[in-house]
Amino acid sequence: MQNHIGASHDPLASISPTAPSASIPLKVGIIGGGVAGSTIAIRLAALGVQTYLFETKASLIDGPPMCHLHAGGNLYREIPDADCVALLKQSIDMLRMYPHSIDVRPTVIAIPKRDDGNPNDLLSRLQLLTAEYQAMITADPANKVLGEPEEYYRLYDRQRLEQLMASETLTPKSMDQWVAAAARQLDLNKLKFPIVAVNEYGWNIFRLAASAQTALNYYPNAHLLLNTQVVDVTEVASTAQVQVAHNRSDQDEPKTAVDEITHRNARWEIHYHTLEHCDQHSSDHPLDNTEPNQQHSIQVDYLINACGFRTGIIDNMLGVPAQRMVEFKASYVTHWPQPNTDTYESDAVDNLAHCIGSSSHTHLPEIIIHGKRGTPHGMVQLTPYPEGYYQIHSMNKAVTLFNDGLVATTDNDAQPELEPKYLDFIDEGWNPNTLHERSQRAIDQVSEFVPQFATAKPTENALYGGQQIPGDNDTLRVADVSLYPELAYARAENVKASSALEASDDIVAQLIAQGLIQPQPECELARQQHHWSYLAPTQKQDIDRLALKFAKMRAFPPAMSGVVTPLSP
Repeated sequence: MQNHIGASHDPLASISPTAPSASIPLKVGIIGGGVAGSTIAIRLAALGVQTYLFETKASLIDGPPMCHLHAGGNLYREIPDADCVALLKQSIDMLRMYPHSIDVRPTVIAIPKRDDGNPNDLLSRLQLLTAEYQAMITADPANKVLGEPEEYYRLYDRQRLEQLMASETLTPKSMDQWVAAAARQLDLNKLKFPIVAVNEYGWNIFRLAASAQTALNYYPNAHLLLNTQVVDVTEVASTAQVQVAHNRSDQDEPKTAVDEITHRNARWEIHYHTLEHCDQHSSDHPLDNTEPNQQHSIQVDYLINACGFRTGIIDNMLGVPAQRMVEFKASYVTHWPQPNTDTYESDAVDNLAHCIGSSSHTHLPEIIIHGKRGTPHGMVQLTPYPEGYYQIHSMNKAVTLFNDGLVATTDNDAQPELEPKYLDFIDEGWNPNTLHERSQRAIDQVSEFVPQFATAKPTENALYGGQQIPGDNDTLRVADVSLYPELAYARAENVKASSALEASDDIVAQLIAQGLIQPQPECELARQQHHWSYLAPTQKQDIDRLALKFAKMRAFPPAMSGVVTPLSP
């Protein structure tokens, strides 16, 4: 499997664009530092826009349980082919923007005998996706990041699997070797054939957070306000002179910057304060800083709402009606111990890389067992991490879904109200007994098809959160952004994280259409060719260190900050 990072040393990579008017730069406020907010902030900062990103947590992208790059959407049988093509294109875009966050291994998809589905029903979709992938490569050879087009997917009958199982490889490299590793663990007697393998890779949330934070710290015009709670947004009646005083710190010594900016048409005032209990200096790079509990405000020309499942709170502040749903979902972290498995030293990133390469643990691809969502036999998803850690989704109401976990807006409120217990889970953490019970159920459901997995143990960790779904269709898997040009306002609602860069493109197009920024052809070319400036000075080891720090901050096993197979440079 030949895969290469899409970064380039093209001269455009060194461009640091300036705003159209240096004396009156555009100021954009982005509320919410998840995948959407962070990606939009990077996109705008690369254009020279003064960008202010507000996030309540101590690091970026600390939200719902993502783990999979949906490069084709083949986990979902129920979505239309057009959405699958969109997910493929969006995923390749995001992979090229955040290459250090990817774990290169295929996904194995099987249909159990108890299910009504037919494995061959996926074939026409897979052929369509292969053709679309080939077209993308023809348009830009750097898009060849999922291997050769003819190797995007393969079908395996039982005879072929039994042949492959005869030879064991500790560290798989080819798709056949990955599939053989899965076949040795699966109970083939419970499955229909053929089994499908497709190059939908792993997507590591800790490494994605580290990549986004590294990128934003690269741009001097990107202001990252972590541990910061937005308490209100009000409309500005007239042009105003705004003074923003903030402390900045860097690796050498702290310094104070005071900027006086006269705005032509400031539209929104964001009122915020820094949370007292948090450590503002949550990364090794400079961050904007304010005194805890003291209220501050800043005026911006344009406002972007990227608050995830709390998006409706900002809509309510602005008086913008919207229809949406919110669903609380959880996945569970388990450990499947193997003999002679090396362990991570929590403070030694060099040892981290050594352990990934030298572990005797059998590496598995992601394994998907299809099933009908919401039923006792919903889809089971087993996602591998280094050193025998696995994340489990099981799409039934005993594991990943919850009986009362899906809520919708009302006529007078744009914010769906989750049950208080789920908000407590999100804000305060899980009840240990509930977490253990659901983790064990997840193990039991995986072991129905991977019998030896019955020896896995809960780690008392879960990845969970609220997922926003625009409209009233809970099967929606592709969404991006709603634009309100008359309000100088945009709302990003990304059901899947891969939509984030496309949403940012829509916002940039809107800003140009409104005359708030000028077209910058060289910068647009750099975006289309993924010449992201932050990638040139950033090494894999830089992401390793920050991702490890985030895993420890969030109380997850340090090994989960790593990948088994990184993209090749």
